[in-house]
Amino acid sequence: MAFPENSRKAQTPDGYVRFSNDIANGIDSLHQRSINNCDDIPNEIGSRSSLNRDVELRSPSEITSDTDYNWQMNYHEAAIFLEEGENNEKFDSHPCHPEALPAYLLVHNRLYYTVDLVTSIILLALALGEDPAVPAFQLPVWVHSTIELFCLFIIGLELGFKLRWIGWTTILKHKRTMLKCVTLVIMVLEALVILVRQSSHLRVTRALRPIFLVDTCHLGGVRRCIRQILQSLPPILDMLALIFFFVSIYALLGYHLFSTNHVNKSFHTLYDSFVTMFVLLTTANFPDVMMPAYAISKWYSVFFISYLCICLYILMNLMLAVVYETFTSIEREKFKKLLLHKQQACHHAFRLLVTKQHPGELRFRQFEGLLRYYKPKKSVRDTLLIFKQLNTSNSGFLKIDEFCNIYDAVTLQWEAQYSNIPWYHGTWIPERLQTVCQITHNIVSEKYFEHTVTFIILSNCLAMLFRASQNYPDLEKAAHVFISSWDAIFFMSCYAIEASLKVVGLGLHQYLNSGWNCYDITVTTLTLMSILLIKMFPTWTFLVIFRPLRMLRLFKSKKRYRDIIGTMALLVPLMCSTAVVMLVLYYFFAIIGMELFAGYDMRNCCKGTAVEEFYRASNGSGNATSAIGYYYLNTFENLAASSVTLFELTVVNNWFILMDGYAYVFHPLSRFYFILFYLFTMIVLTIVVASVLEAFRFRIQYKRQTTKRDEEKLLHEEVHLRWDEVESWIPDFHLLEKLKTDFVFNGTATYLGCRPRNREVLQKRMYRNEMEEWLKENAMNGEQN
Repeated sequence: MAFPENSRKAQTPDGYVRFSNDIANGIDSLHQRSINNCDDIPNEIGSRSSLNRDVELRSPSEITSDTDYNWQMNYHEAAIFLEEGENNEKFDSHPCHPEALPAYLLVHNRLYYTVDLVTSIILLALALGEDPAVPAFQLPVWVHSTIELFCLFIIGLELGFKLRWIGWTTILKHKRTMLKCVTLVIMVLEALVILVRQSSHLRVTRALRPIFLVDTCHLGGVRRCIRQILQSLPPILDMLALIFFFVSIYALLGYHLFSTNHVNKSFHTLYDSFVTMFVLLTTANFPDVMMPAYAISKWYSVFFISYLCICLYILMNLMLAVVYETFTSIEREKFKKLLLHKQQACHHAFRLLVTKQHPGELRFRQFEGLLRYYKPKKSVRDTLLIFKQLNTSNSGFLKIDEFCNIYDAVTLQWEAQYSNIPWYHGTWIPERLQTVCQITHNIVSEKYFEHTVTFIILSNCLAMLFRASQNYPDLEKAAHVFISSWDAIFFMSCYAIEASLKVVGLGLHQYLNSGWNCYDITVTTLTLMSILLIKMFPTWTFLVIFRPLRMLRLFKSKKRYRDIIGTMALLVPLMCSTAVVMLVLYYFFAIIGMELFAGYDMRNCCKGTAVEEFYRASNGSGNATSAIGYYYLNTFENLAASSVTLFELTVVNNWFILMDGYAYVFHPLSRFYFILFYLFTMIVLTIVVASVLEAFRFRIQYKRQTTKRDEEKLLHEEVHLRWDEVESWIPDFHLLEKLKTDFVFNGTATYLGCRPRNREVLQKRMYRNEMEEWLKENAMNGEQN
């Protein structure tokens, strides 16, 4: 039964509608005595969710069911608020009408998230089977058209559900959703036309398919990365305008200096001159483009040297500096906005979890219900510890300022305090074996043990150098000696003994807690497997790669390398997002390249041009492919070949040869396709370099301001939980019996929570003073509003 229009208050600016009538007064008067006798029914119903229903006059059992249902709705909506805060999603997409409940909850669940992601990936993968297709994946027209329509139907369902609770007004204001809607309509019409005609046509719009992938819930980091790129564009465009000004000036000067030189065909027209100078900016055609003029007069070198010094070494590096400064300020502002956005999400969720009678207190029952939806993998033990860690006032309930720390609390990994005691104490193993474990523990804990391991690794390096310097009759013999000789087996046995000693002395759990130990055991296992495989399959010479991998452990001993590896660890999320952005960029340009250049044969093309030699192919009449040839293999005949060609363009070595080849066989204006691709990749890679520099500077600054003891306090939280507190929070007797194994009955259990050493945790340490000012400023602005 839907809420009548006059039963709710006006919508608040954040999109959350608060309902003032918690329970009809008639229920309290008619069934108060019955309700009080029911232990499962709370006497106080929480702030009504915008997704809840009216409560009619019912029997006590029906009221119990309806009350529990309403609380479950509140838990689910509060969890979604927290997810939106974590993903930096705007709250204006939250439903304000109870009729939107089914559609809203259907879209906001992990199953639908997975379906949406898989559907978007399938839609992208269709380019492998559509004409022009990779031969191994080619599909009939009716098959790929039907699959495309089905995927678009799934995506359209989400947009339909979103329209159900958002409305057209909000969708028209949301640029990403509006672009998604327009693209969806165009693709549906095109797919229907192809299905009817049973033949494909020019479809540049396929390049927009990544929009559906980027819009999925799992790629929030990619959206933030794209947003950062867009925010960094203004200074990049300003610097590009300055660079293009100098390129144009030198192109004009080069045209008037060298256009009369018939040997140098790069400056015959203003257009050729501009393209030549732009390519020279990437140094791909240097010094070839200079040598014809240099042969006439040595003074002409001043033209090219001054151009490279100004545009390449000064302006390009200045652009990196400007982007770095912009990126640093954006990172700080992004952290601030995300912090305040999470605070706002916590306030929205808190209002759904408290009762009308106690609007400022969050009980454990409601907190546990929230985590069932927000973090379903958390155990009851973890939920209790998180609640206790948040409850700094020890009042037994959470205030709003305590609840706002939930994002940090749910990242903690809990271990009992006694987990630091050697694993073999108190176990069933005999006393003699415990003595052996104790001796082993003492051995691996000594610093000389690590020195011994380092010496073994260095000795292995010398042995590998000796093996690699010997002459062997063939590669198979060289690989066999390198990977399975007596010294290789000896050193791999030493590594296996080292791992075994650490597992016995430290215990498997503590051993695997170290990333370096995981790396060591993985490399050792792969190397031992390669020794067996090389004997069974002598032609598998690639297995030699596993033996030298253990040398990476040597870099741990020097602080500079530890800082570099630590920076790489901080950059893993950003690098993953950047990799997806690059793949999206490749897909976009690959589709356009396939539509423009597919079907053109580059063999023996460009006759009479400067790049003719690069495309010469064997024609069976004695004219073999030249040593610098094989460029005819760089085509856009399908998605896989296009991706390889685009990667060669990304490296920019001799990229102008590809550009000139297609300009000859297709059209001179096709050069703009290659220039635009270079500019897009250059912008993204410049921002990547800026992010690496910022992360390294951030880590060094953090290390200078934080001692080892401060870092230990930052990454660990100690919680003391009494059994009487557990009993007061959990009324279920059977559940309490199970929890006796995790907590001390009639006593106090101590647990240690460990935070991951990620960028967000380190930023909180670095910006701790600014965070207090930001939160105070935000609170003052909230009071004024």
